[in-house]
Amino acid sequence: MGEAVYDRIGVGYTEVRRADPRIETRIWSALGGASTIVNAGAGAGSYEPPGRVRAAVEPSVEMLRQRAAGSARAVRALAERLPFTDDTFDAAMAVLTVHHWSDPSAGLTELRRVTRGPVVVFTFDPSVHNQGWLADYLPAAKDLDPHHLDSSAIAEALGGGRVETVMIPHDCVDGFAHAYWRRPEAYLDPSVRAGISSFARLPEDVVGRAVARLREDIDSGRWAEQHADLLDLDEFDAGFRLVIAP
Repeated sequence: MGEAVYDRIGVGYTEVRRADPRIETRIWSALGGASTIVNAGAGAGSYEPPGRVRAAVEPSVEMLRQRAAGSARAVRALAERLPFTDDTFDAAMAVLTVHHWSDPSAGLTELRRVTRGPVVVFTFDPSVHNQGWLADYLPAAKDLDPHHLDSSAIAEALGGGRVETVMIPHDCVDGFAHAYWRRPEAYLDPSVRAGISSFARLPEDVVGRAVARLREDIDSGRWAEQHADLLDLDEFDAGFRLVIAP
């Protein structure tokens, strides 16, 4: 299988990445009453319903190492080649992972194959995601995931389903890329950036220039002036979507 990208960038992941309870509620609700669930691209296990996930599929040894004691049985494998027979599980979940897959369509087809019930995917639409202010400082991040599918394409690959917008609260505790949309100073912290793949996968000089520019804009008050409209919002549409394929 070789080295997975998160073997390199996933060290210390659980220090800044953990389930936000509001997003967690949406995911668990979409999974319904399923009692046997497969989690593809499971990482360290955020958002897994306790006692219901029967297999957590993850290619990174580093991420598997960070899974909590007593969490679901972990299988080192790729979403594109799931080691399960047809209709093994009541439901499937994939949380902020499809954009990392080398062949998203194949992975989604595999999830549908091994699941007899709903498939729930928490993802983001690049067309909205890349319009946020963070992309102004880190434009190179837009080119990191050329094979990523938007939510409608994900639903189509799963055989149909609905797409729901997931608004991101201003105090989101899961430190993904746009979690700090109202707290720009968070991105100045190297440990925060280490938990965000769009920072972790880019060259240090590119990230360094972006951070220096952001720090300057925060210190001068320019950021607050340019984004004053955000400071009055409690939640924000950063392009995150929940795809629910029945």
